[in-house]
Amino acid sequence: MKKEKTEQEAFLQLASLCANAEHCQYEMLEKMKRWDLSEEAQARIMAKLIAERYVDDLRYARAFVNDKIHYNKWGRRKVQQGLWMKRIDKAIQREVLDEIDEKEYLNILKPMLKQKRRSIKAANDYEMNQKLVRFALGRGFTFDIIRQCLDVSDINEEEFDDDED
Repeated sequence: MKKEKTEQEAFLQLASLCANAEHCQYEMLEKMKRWDLSEEAQARIMAKLIAERYVDDLRYARAFVNDKIHYNKWGRRKVQQGLWMKRIDKAIQREVLDEIDEKEYLNILKPMLKQKRRSIKAANDYEMNQKLVRFALGRGFTFDIIRQCLDVSDINEEEFDDDED
């Protein structure tokens, strides 16, 4: 039989989790629900976690966006969906997604498309581009950004390097 956690034990365990990695309010509430804590206890613990800055949804969202874009190579749409699944407030979502540097964002998609282009077998350029578009859409990139990268990647790379100077 499972021993119920006291409010203090739950707080200490959640604080320890948050000290090791970023977590959002939704994740903490889900854990407390699994521990069968009363709603009043959950509210008190959550208030204390927020007051002591263990949990901060804005800080969590910034870390989430940074990790998913740079390490997982996700596009804005997929990142936004991930934030929605974590129940992050829409205002926070908008703020952190607007902070994404456009040039940096393009520099993630371009090499990804270039690498994917090498592994795709296609009968012609049209089919190749269709497959690349589907691949990038699946990663959460929007069509306008994909189109921009495909147009740029079709240009001779020497010409592109001259534009950056």
